[in-house]
Formats: sequence, C-alpha cells, structure tokens
Amino acid sequence: MDHLSYSGLPFETQRAAFLDIVAADPLLGETLARVRAFALPDWLVVSGALYNSVWNHLTGKPTGYGIRDVDLFYFDGTDLSYEAEDAVIRRAERHFEGLPLPVEVRNQARVHLWYPRKFGQPCPRYTSASESVSYFASKTHAVGLRYDADGQLELVAPFGLDDIFSLRITPNRAMDNQRTHEAKGKRAQENWPEITVVPW
Repeated sequence: MDHLSYSGLPFETQRAAFLDIVAADPLLGETLARVRAFALPDWLVVSGALYNSVWNHLTGKPTGYGIRDVDLFYFDGTDLSYEAEDAVIRRAERHFEGLPLPVEVRNQARVHLWYPRKFGQPCPRYTSASESVSYFASKTHAVGLRYDADGQLELVAPFGLDDIFSLRITPNRAMDNQRTHEAKGKRAQENWPEITVVPW
C-alpha cells in the first residue's frame, strides 16, 4: 500500500478509512469495548493509540507498534477534587487489567487546576472532553473516538484527518506548546521515518 494513498482526499472518504482501520485493529477494538463498558461521563479515547494505529496500517507496521498507552479522557464537572479523579483512575486500573496497553485516564474538567504548575502557563477551563482535544500541541494529534448512543463509532477531529493521512505533524498554536510539538514530532519520526514535521 502507498502510505499516502488517502492524502488529500475528501474528509468523508478519510473518515470512513480512519474508522475502518481502527475497527479492524484488534488492540483498539478490545480497548474501545472495555472503555464503553466502563461508562465514564463524556468519554473519549484520544491521540496516539488512534493515529499511531493508522500510521502502522499505512506503513505496514504490526499492530501496537510505537504505542505506549491509550489515553482516555472523560469530563465530570461535579467533583473537581484530586481524590475523585484518583478514585476513577484506581477503578480503571482494575477494569482495564489484562489489556496489552495501559489506559491513562484523565478528567478534562480538572486540567486547568494542575496544568499551570506542570507546564508553567495557564490553560483554558474546558467545557467538554472533545473541547480539550482542540488545544493539543499538534493539529495532527487532535483526534478522538467514542461510541454514540446507537453504538456507532463517533469521531472527534476538529482539524480534520488530512495531517494524519499525509503523515505530517502540523503545529497547533492555540497555546504555547512548541516544546511538546517538537518532542512528539521527533519521537514520531524515529518510529515512522515517512513522517514530516512542520516547524513551529
């Protein structure tokens, strides 16, 4: 397969290809089924496990190659305490036990509370799990999946999918995330040399 065979195609064509690739990946299929059963409010599987799986498919790499974990966002504004999120994280450890990849769970309603300490700059107070995706350091990484009420896979991709299918990491300047953009770009190129990183 030409690794750029979907590059530049209309969004709906790319969306169908993206969902087909993800649905056929055994690693993601089992993880998404477990996440659905976990039933967190406003949940979203985001980022690396998704676009890395697409890159593996496009470049002929084995399933799971280059993927360190699965990021699971949820949004619960009813209790913003560390203890409430920690209880969910501990429950998740038991629920996802036995999966090939660890599942990292984070309440997006709390990000604005710890982000300035960790990254030295303020962060918006998000209103949903999907809103936070649009602030990722690279537009390429801004992608999420969940099951809707009818059991269909629902895609969140505020910047579309062409960067993913073009194996191109494009900066998102919504926040000053240059270091993250460059570090993730460098790591991606080590695993997938076909990737180009657009300078900040």
